Amino acid sequence: QLQLVESGGGLVQPGGSLRLSCAASGPTLDYYAVVWFRQAPGKEREGVSCISRSGGRTVYLESVEGRFTISRDSAKNTVYLQMNSLKREDTAIYYCGAVYRFTDRCEIGREGSYDNWGQGTQVTVSS
Repeated sequence: QLQLVESGGGLVQPGGSLRLSCAASGPTLDYYAVVWFRQAPGKEREGVSCISRSGGRTVYLESVEGRFTISRDSAKNTVYLQMNSLKREDTAIYYCGAVYRFTDRCEIGREGSYDNWGQGTQVTVSS
């Protein structure tokens, strides 16, 4: 059974950076598409970024494109989300999700596409 654990969240000032990690245990992540969703209090979850099983396809929410970068490290069985130029609007709990796939694709439009989830890591952007 795939298990995911997020880490790297914390308190940062506007304009600062954080690097989130999604570490997997159990099977290898090499055959899984991976996504980051986030949820602020009182708001619905929104997809932030995803990466296909090979890393060949990445997708970003328009509001984070150019600031965030998703990547994966097969040797560490981990997916990362590098977050630069952080804004107060980025404050949320960030969740990592994964789904086994046979093709090199991913999407951020539907939570239900992913059937494995971590418990989240808090990101707070404040001065």
